[in-house]
Amino acid sequence: MYRTRLPAGHLVAVLAVVCGLLAAPPARADSPWWEPVGRPAPDVSVNVTGAPFRGTGAGIGVRGFADVHNHVMSNLGFGGRLVCGKPYSEQGVADALADCPEHRPDGAGALFENLTADGDWQHDPTGWPTFTDWPTPLTTTHQQNYYAWLERSWRAGQRVLVTDMVSNAVICTILPAKDRGCDEMTAIRAQITATYDLQDYIDRMFGGPGKGWFRIVTDAGAARQVIEDGKLAVVLGVETSEPFGCRQVLDVPQCSQADIDRGLDELHALGVRSMYLCHKFDNALCGVRFDEGTTGTLINAGQFISTGTWWQTEQCRGDAADNPITTVALPDVVRDKLPAGTEVPTYADGAQCNTRGLTQLGESAVRAMMQRGMMIEVDHMSARAADRTLDILAEHGYPGVVSSHSWMDLAYAERLYTLGGFLAVYDLDSAEFLAAARRTAALRNRFGTGLGIGSDYNGVGTHPVAPGPESPSALTYPFRTLDGGAVVDRQQSGSRTFDFTRDGAAHVGMLPDWLEDVRLRGGEDVITDVQRGAESYLDTWSATQEFGSGG
Repeated sequence: MYRTRLPAGHLVAVLAVVCGLLAAPPARADSPWWEPVGRPAPDVSVNVTGAPFRGTGAGIGVRGFADVHNHVMSNLGFGGRLVCGKPYSEQGVADALADCPEHRPDGAGALFENLTADGDWQHDPTGWPTFTDWPTPLTTTHQQNYYAWLERSWRAGQRVLVTDMVSNAVICTILPAKDRGCDEMTAIRAQITATYDLQDYIDRMFGGPGKGWFRIVTDAGAARQVIEDGKLAVVLGVETSEPFGCRQVLDVPQCSQADIDRGLDELHALGVRSMYLCHKFDNALCGVRFDEGTTGTLINAGQFISTGTWWQTEQCRGDAADNPITTVALPDVVRDKLPAGTEVPTYADGAQCNTRGLTQLGESAVRAMMQRGMMIEVDHMSARAADRTLDILAEHGYPGVVSSHSWMDLAYAERLYTLGGFLAVYDLDSAEFLAAARRTAALRNRFGTGLGIGSDYNGVGTHPVAPGPESPSALTYPFRTLDGGAVVDRQQSGSRTFDFTRDGAAHVGMLPDWLEDVRLRGGEDVITDVQRGAESYLDTWSATQEFGSGG
């Protein structure tokens, strides 16, 4: 839980000056390739020393872990004020890592977080340089993808990053604070542009075009070369609720096949190579896998506001199931958006599957993505939709299927691997991650594939909490990266020092620390599979391109 403490204003100013004075000087022009020629000062520190590994490993191709589900630019979605702070700013770290104005003075204005949190989530809104109360593993509306935190993860062994452009028009409409419109595709375009801008920003820091470590790639061959050069291959994806305007209103589609083809052509031209057809709301393409608990009730109400239909359930037809729905009371800010007298439905315990599957338009969209050699994300699809999607892919032997962050029923895992697809596990607390990873270990051994991570940073989810010093395998600093080539120390952001044992995976830069905790808890076997993640993801992508015209 956030603490409710405000630092004195003059103390913040003094600390900012001190941090600036203590910031490391910019690297010289003869610095090694992995060090910037010039970094803004003051700034967040990376706290990893030694050369990032390059090349390939014996018998395993490229090396490194793959985070295949992240949202680097989600601060530009949802009306621009759901996720506070930016992954970078031309004006520097103080501008990038600032809270939303409406959160001041005590965090009470953090509407979404306060609606979905369990308890009192008031917080000190000050970001840089004190970071008194954020980021934390439990925050859902504060920036966790600052570029230097991403740089830390790359320096410590990450070699693939899939960043999904994301938005939701209904959440945008409900939130009173916004600084832009709510159209989802407009938000997606803005996030893609901003991701290329971030690449340019990092390039300038490292000496010019193409010299930075953040490399956007549009084919597996380019990704492999980037990784062999020791850099981070960045793949653009899309995860939004109404792609191409494909919502449904009272079960009537609001888009056409022409809209889908035009939209896919545009996204492909912009560099997008991975995509969800539905997310959170049943749309004109497919039904969704339900959210649970309070969040599920809020999402269900959001669907009704957008479409005029509630989730509908039935008895599941096979081994796979959707998540159970628990109906809770709606907060006034959401209830006020519903027609007077409207009540959220309740659901029978035994009827857990969404009645909506893959629509005719959805089937056409799957085939259109195949024609373009794009990877199809099956997470968030209802059991019926995922089942039909896998059937279509199997008919054609299409390998481009990904489950990126534990939102697919594992009953489908064997079918996914048989096609040549890729699976990742959400960054759960270490013991839970180990248990989840080992549930599919036999299949990975059988198909000879690695394991991905789906961190979902800035995706309004939570992350591994601090294990505490009493943990039986407490992490100590400094430690060596998984490949053994670099040394990781505690992460320094302004006057705040992040230690995984005390702070958990508070931001994306703590992924290496979390993986070390996983290893220490007896996870050498899982870590071996994680280290093969980048190679396996590229194997899936390479095979996918062979089926499409746009690879």
